[in-house]
Amino acid sequence: MKLRRTTKTRKATTAVAITTGLVLAVAGCGGGDGGDDSKSDKGSSSAPAGDSGDGKDEQPKESAEDQPLAESKGSGVTLVIDSAKRDEGGFVTVSGKVTNTSGGLWSGGQWRGDERELQGNGGSVAGASLVDSKGRKKYLVLRDTSGRCLCTKFEGGVDSGETVDWFAQFPSPPEGTTKVNFQVGAMPPASIEISEGE
Repeated sequence: MKLRRTTKTRKATTAVAITTGLVLAVAGCGGGDGGDDSKSDKGSSSAPAGDSGDGKDEQPKESAEDQPLAESKGSGVTLVIDSAKRDEGGFVTVSGKVTNTSGGLWSGGQWRGDERELQGNGGSVAGASLVDSKGRKKYLVLRDTSGRCLCTKFEGGVDSGETVDWFAQFPSPPEGTTKVNFQVGAMPPASIEISEGE
């Protein structure tokens, strides 16, 4: 009898020990994986959140850069000003695009200006100016010693529906002056802001 009880007791104790060991092992593994999963979940969820946050920050910057400074429409032409940058050399470079919205060829002849010296520039942006209303000053397009403007010349004209790039360089207004009006030909004045060049 004692032998049978001892054997039964040993079997029961062994079964309890094995069961307890298995329960602890499963609990230990489950707790470790759960902790790692929560850490990896936190890591993976925070990374995309940071990425999406950066993506959101970049999109407005890109779209802001894509926005033109000004647009002016008139006489079958749309003028877009993309940038106006002050350079170290003491001048401002204004640039953008012009689109011919008329039904025929546009030469830009009316933009060359009325001055006799500018007549040799043909179809160009030579007659453009920057007007500082606050400082009561008008800045004309820069020219070389031969009277050629430092600006785009529309060689051969612009076909109907075509868009071309243009630029014009002006003397730099004082550093405190950032807001000016761009004027060319009979186009409505376009208010622009001068930024510092890199």
